[in-house]
Amino acid sequence: MKNDKFNKLIQSINPIDLTIQQSALKRFDKLTKPTKSLGRLEDLVARAAGIYGSLNPELKRKVVFLMAADHGVTAEKVSAYPAEITRKMVLNFLDGGAAINVLTRHFGIEVIVTDIGVRGEFGKKTGLIDKKIDQGTMNMAIGPAMTEEMAEKSVLVGHEVFEKAFKEKKIDLIGLGEMGIGNTTASSAIISVLTGAKLEKVVDMGTGLQPKEIRHKISIIKKAIKISQPNPKDPVDVLAKVGGFEIGGLVGCILSAAARRVPIVMDGLISGACALLAVNLNPIVQDYLFASHCSKEKGHRVALLYLQQLPVFDLEMHLGEGTGAVFGMNFLEAGFKLLNEMATFDEMKIYKGNLGHGVDK
Repeated sequence: MKNDKFNKLIQSINPIDLTIQQSALKRFDKLTKPTKSLGRLEDLVARAAGIYGSLNPELKRKVVFLMAADHGVTAEKVSAYPAEITRKMVLNFLDGGAAINVLTRHFGIEVIVTDIGVRGEFGKKTGLIDKKIDQGTMNMAIGPAMTEEMAEKSVLVGHEVFEKAFKEKKIDLIGLGEMGIGNTTASSAIISVLTGAKLEKVVDMGTGLQPKEIRHKISIIKKAIKISQPNPKDPVDVLAKVGGFEIGGLVGCILSAAARRVPIVMDGLISGACALLAVNLNPIVQDYLFASHCSKEKGHRVALLYLQQLPVFDLEMHLGEGTGAVFGMNFLEAGFKLLNEMATFDEMKIYKGNLGHGVDK
């Protein structure tokens, strides 16, 4: 299907500036430290500089886009929590009582919460964007999770939410967050289909399943894939057959941020699935992505390997909401401060050889 607006969004993404990227690496080499002693942080910051087209970008507005939706597959008992928790957690986000609220307050990051498919109505709630497509997806164990039209619409909703926020005030860095009971099931299906990995290597405990329940979860996903046969060469078809509205919404945020030359910091398993879909829509997106952490969910490692992304840290987190992303966002911001606020050898009139070749001086 892919309407004109959808196609235009996909095609609006340009490669990063490789000249600026190399300039950042060269500047790191001139700083008063042993060469490459900041390790992969130097490479991450240099790639971000290539995205911005600047060695010293302003990182004033940082935003976590948090999309929320329900999943029909919860009817198959694939989660340790009931579907009603999605709605309750959205209210928790709006009240400021969730983990993501605590962390974003601490780090000075904004959270934009969107209802893209939560069951029930919230009415007018301050801080909530109402973009509900439907009352959750359909049960993918008995048929496609949504229509192709809905899949495209979910991506475009994410695009619209990002664009509205960007036009109100420029955004400099984003993180990906989500809420949706059942979305580790959808994400695992997406990761398996797009990477070719066996479900046994992808599916994990989600919200706290036991081994017998994990085996049941795998059987449900296998059934869904067999019934709908998502086409791995068509990301929209995959999203429609086994995805979720919030997953599509974050795909739209990813594509829009890349089009606006804004770095995107991923969170865990679900955002990994979103990134896979976005990269399969436009491979250039890969250079705009940054892996904050490696989730305890083993499917996340599969996604990161496919995306050729090394996580910044590994604390065995698997909370979601964007909680890992906020730490990754601050790694990047700190890296830029090192790049621009450290003195160079020339400025300090130091002979670089005096530092030797060690690292932890």
